[in-house]
Amino acid sequence: MDQLNLRHLYYFWMISREGTIARASEVLDLAPQTLSGQLATFETALGGMLFERERRRLHLTDLGRTVLGYADEIFALTSELNDVVRLAPAERPLSLSAGVSASIHKLIAYNLLQPAMKLKRPVHLNCLTGNTEDLILRLKRKELDVVLTDWVPQEEDQRGFAVHSLAGSAISLFASPGLAEPLMDGFPESLNGAPMLATTADAPYFKNLMHWFSVNGVKPEIVARVDDSALVKVFGSQGLGVFAAPTAIRGEVCRQYRVEEIASIDDVNEALFAFTRSKHPAHDGVRAICENSVWFGSE
Repeated sequence: MDQLNLRHLYYFWMISREGTIARASEVLDLAPQTLSGQLATFETALGGMLFERERRRLHLTDLGRTVLGYADEIFALTSELNDVVRLAPAERPLSLSAGVSASIHKLIAYNLLQPAMKLKRPVHLNCLTGNTEDLILRLKRKELDVVLTDWVPQEEDQRGFAVHSLAGSAISLFASPGLAEPLMDGFPESLNGAPMLATTADAPYFKNLMHWFSVNGVKPEIVARVDDSALVKVFGSQGLGVFAAPTAIRGEVCRQYRVEEIASIDDVNEALFAFTRSKHPAHDGVRAICENSVWFGSE
């Protein structure tokens, strides 16, 4: 092979990311037969198989893993270059498309996005909420510039995007004044049988909180499961149950929802991350988010 065919390499890269030729063909807008033929041509040029076929799934061979490592670096760099040359002149508004995991508290998401909104250059923000896995797919397809989340997939599933650690906070429990005050005495045993508002979103902090309850022999009663962090707070403000939120925003939570903090639990933490298409984002707004986290710890 005298010259590497970058188009064939790109097709291989997309197939490895999507897991099947059928899914990759949808993303690339190519017929599966065409894509399969291009892959076969690339394998012939390389002199070896890149995938092993097992039922409907494709698994990388040793050669495939080696080629994929180089492909990840090559297309990360080309993505950076593409972002740089496509950025509008400084005098024009900067478009920023951000995905926010539904499990992140809205006040936290607002604070994390603030560095981008405070740039000297005008920023037009398009914000989309959803589950992290769907947002990652949108990021890979360049529909989003950044994803803010509290959940990180396994290392082997992190191909095609970079992970940036932003901040962390202990978790506090809140309730309306009438419910909170009697629960402050004798905490955490006071929570036995207390009404608890749970999140149905895949929030790691809530799983850690439930584990902490179990370790400490505490059994609150789950009275509602809600997949929206703001709606959980509204229910809590109406006295329907205890809810959890990051200690870092307890002042704003108490002011906005007129609730009281029962206690802060240092052993239960929420960590926040930003996913970008490259390790060194060219987008000014994305870079500001990754480099200027604006909250940490407690107030």
